[in-house]
Amino acid sequence: MAAANPAQQLLGEVTCSVCLDYFKDPVSLDCGHHFCQACITQYWAVLSTNFPCPECRETFSQRNFKPNRQLRNIVEASRKLTLEPAKEPEVGTVCEKHNEDLIVFCQEDQTAICLVCHLSRDHREHPAVPIEEAAEDYKDQIRSRLVILKKAREAILSFKLSGENKSHEVLKQLETEKQKIVSEFQQLRQFLEKQERLRLAQLEELNKEIEKRGAEYVAKLSEEISSFSSLISEMEQKCQQPASKFLQDIKGTLSRCEREKFPNPVAFSSDLKWRIWESSQRNASLETRMKKFKDSLSSRQRLNKANVTLDPDTAHPRLILSADRKSVICGDRRQDLTDNPERFDADFCVMGCEGFTSGRHTWEVEVEGGGFCFVGVARESVSRKGEISFNPEQGIWAVSCSEDQYWALTSPEQIIPFPPSRAPCRIRVYLDYERGQVAFFDAGTGDPIVTFLPASFTGERIRPLFCVVGVSMRLTLCP
Repeated sequence: MAAANPAQQLLGEVTCSVCLDYFKDPVSLDCGHHFCQACITQYWAVLSTNFPCPECRETFSQRNFKPNRQLRNIVEASRKLTLEPAKEPEVGTVCEKHNEDLIVFCQEDQTAICLVCHLSRDHREHPAVPIEEAAEDYKDQIRSRLVILKKAREAILSFKLSGENKSHEVLKQLETEKQKIVSEFQQLRQFLEKQERLRLAQLEELNKEIEKRGAEYVAKLSEEISSFSSLISEMEQKCQQPASKFLQDIKGTLSRCEREKFPNPVAFSSDLKWRIWESSQRNASLETRMKKFKDSLSSRQRLNKANVTLDPDTAHPRLILSADRKSVICGDRRQDLTDNPERFDADFCVMGCEGFTSGRHTWEVEVEGGGFCFVGVARESVSRKGEISFNPEQGIWAVSCSEDQYWALTSPEQIIPFPPSRAPCRIRVYLDYERGQVAFFDAGTGDPIVTFLPASFTGERIRPLFCVVGVSMRLTLCP
């Protein structure tokens, strides 16, 4: 096998793996890999923690890199070496048939020929130009194609960076959710442990009180039993005496029998029973609270696939809704509709009938035809009259679509790049009310389009929102 060209080996060592070009202001990471300063800065731009190396994926807690002056000098020297043509013997510069210099290029056969070949029967009728002129023509073609190739490479690099950044963003959201769950269950464990200690201490105190009162009750009964036993023994002996002796002080004997009636003492007073009942009620209250927590946790884990329909009372007079209120198009003239307070009168918008004040919900919208549209959600209180600013500051979270171009409606608007063959025609809207999160996905592939920063809905009703501009554009709510 032929040895690799040293110039090509050197070129590989002085090329950035991100932009695939010579290092510009090279910097080194702690893992030992090198990148252009602009490339690694852009790569980490959307991250706030956990900064990975693009090559080995080792993660760093901070944006630490060091300028590599020695590598920069090597790059400058290698530029000159790799741009200078290698001094190798020229091959194929002489015609093998006539041993003459190849100075003519036959455009018919696309090959270099000598002057004798040009005058021969084989090439006499073929168009030909000087070889240098042909080389320049083909170099121009190659250069123009190189421009296209470099642009394609830059586009692919952009998609690569965008995909990696989105991946990091999703992983960051998952980590945040994980930490939130760990924190919530830690708080719940602490609460339950505290309640357990408190309830057990109360029951232990109550147990001692019951044991004390039970012992006092038994002691009193034992005393009464002993008294009655003595009286019974005395009466039995009395009954054995002769009549004259038996009748002596008979009135006093009868009086003692009547005086010693048992008063039937109470074993457990009402206040003790009340304390037992109160403890059971506290346990019931704890059970109710636990049930609410379980229901809340179950609600947050459950994703509701909302059956959204369009609200005709909010539709702009130019919008035409289908009979089942599942699709909308823009007509070429205004309809004669009542100008009620809920109706949009300037922007071609319509809201969904459904509104959400809790939970996690999702629905899908199919985009057909050419034109312009918005898909998203809005606060119930959003302005319906006059022109509207479509951004979160005004209570609207939406994306806009025009042919194969998508925008996130922020301030300023954020363009979302999609190759023409991959631009989604079916959009999935995701709403997590408690977290204040609105996100959009390609319903066909599941790939994220954009996720808005968390907002506070402050208990306000959130409703689906749609906008259609252009008579050939149609939005359809998918089942």
